Amino acid sequence: MSNIAVNSPMQASVRVLIVEDDRDIASMLVDLMKDAGYGAEAVGSAMEMDRLLKRKEFQLIVLDGMLPGEDGFSICRRIRSANTVPILMLTALTKEVDRVIGLELGADDYVTKPFNSRELLARIRALLRRSSYSMQVKPVQEAMTFAGWRIDPVTRELTDSDGVHVSLTTAEFDVLLVFCQNPRQVMNRQEILARTHAGSAGPVERSIDVHVSRVRQKIEPDYKEPTFIKTVRLGGYIFTPEVSLARD
Repeated sequence: MSNIAVNSPMQASVRVLIVEDDRDIASMLVDLMKDAGYGAEAVGSAMEMDRLLKRKEFQLIVLDGMLPGEDGFSICRRIRSANTVPILMLTALTKEVDRVIGLELGADDYVTKPFNSRELLARIRALLRRSSYSMQVKPVQEAMTFAGWRIDPVTRELTDSDGVHVSLTTAEFDVLLVFCQNPRQVMNRQEILARTHAGSAGPVERSIDVHVSRVRQKIEPDYKEPTFIKTVRLGGYIFTPEVSLARD
């Protein structure tokens, strides 16, 4: 499948969740997504999906219609009631009425089994492009707090527990903001780069590492032994504090 891979920093930041109880199909879909440059994880039931969604954020869900326990159509309705994440229904149900039901329940696209891998990937890319465009006009973000600190995406200010303003460069602020928006998730350097402008001044890995080091010097209790932004071997970084919306 490597001949259809198109890798980019933006793709590296995309995570696809596959909800499919057939292990062979799930494994094939994970490989397809990874060959295309996306991050991918697979689960086999609604219960497993719910547990994973509490811990991680995904940019697209590929959802089987026929699952043990809660079926894909019910899951689709439930997700859509609280989330705008793109959903692609993937099912052996081929009747037109099933496709219409899936779309009416909130699915963004519907592909029947057996499917063509290239077509499925093209549909996924189209959904991600549309989602990316719509996210450009998202509502104003709210200020957040962590470990006594307060960060405001609108005013782009960082203040400590005493209300003292701490100066950050544009890149440093962007890096810290990305961590606050994705707490307790391992993020590699390419993911951080894709969500900031932190890599524009030099080589990606070196640039990100420098900015992280500078942020640590400004927020860590002991920047030589960082506890807020921890390095994950062969993984990148993880932001450990609990992040909450600020209460003004």
